Amino acid sequence: MELAQLKMVKAVAQTGSVAQAALQLHCVPSNITTRIKQLESELGTPLFIRAGRGLTISAAGEVFLDYCERILALVEESKRAVSHNAIPRGKLRIGAVESSASGRLPPLLAEYHRRYPQVELELVTGAWAHLLDDLQHHHLDAALVAAGDKRPKLQHSVVYSERLVLITSAASAPIADARDLAERTLLVWPPGCPYRAALENWLKPHDIKPAIASYASWGTIIGCVSAGIGVALAPEGILARYEQSNQLTSYRFDELAAVDNLLFWHKDTQRHLARDAFTELLRETFG
Repeated sequence: MELAQLKMVKAVAQTGSVAQAALQLHCVPSNITTRIKQLESELGTPLFIRAGRGLTISAAGEVFLDYCERILALVEESKRAVSHNAIPRGKLRIGAVESSASGRLPPLLAEYHRRYPQVELELVTGAWAHLLDDLQHHHLDAALVAAGDKRPKLQHSVVYSERLVLITSAASAPIADARDLAERTLLVWPPGCPYRAALENWLKPHDIKPAIASYASWGTIIGCVSAGIGVALAPEGILARYEQSNQLTSYRFDELAAVDNLLFWHKDTQRHLARDAFTELLRETFG
């Protein structure tokens, strides 16, 4: 069993295709096919189920893939552990929900690039569940999300707490309390978004069920609010970016609880100089 074979198993599992895995690993497909068959023979079990031109990972393959990801991550960690002068360098893959990536992170990322120019930082945005899935499979080094469930392979800490602000167009009627939303359209992210959940929980005691329009983009939501289509609940970091240019009116209510933003990392990756430097900069910035 060789590291190259483990990388091939991981690549095929990710892409579902030997051809795509070959492109990812810069080798010919026949090499991957041969090496995986040799590995399956050594293990005495098939790792993939062949269906037409595609491949689906088998039950045994799922178990083996977990070990592959852990072994490959440990190899990378060992390289970083003995790198000279212990200077953060190499690739750092950070995942973040859009509210963090667009609202709070840009100044921090600029400072990180200034301090650690030898780090190749890759920022990926997405829904929190998808980001945590990627982190669990070592596709990311850390993930900053506004919600997250407990997962056995992941650890987390609170980075900052984001106050939520109700926003309308400047021309809209004022809002004194939750009951004023009864005849409004709410512009929210799809189900699963913690900001949407906070708004729904605020309205629930009043038995208010307004019209809902879902958009998976803060830019779209803010644009629709400024056009007078409806009302939205946004984190303050997003509001700071859009409020002045879109002529918005904002409302803050004590009943709307703040949402914690959490940094997740994998338990198996204890030492990662670039990630640790990023974590320390988060602490400096948000205290």
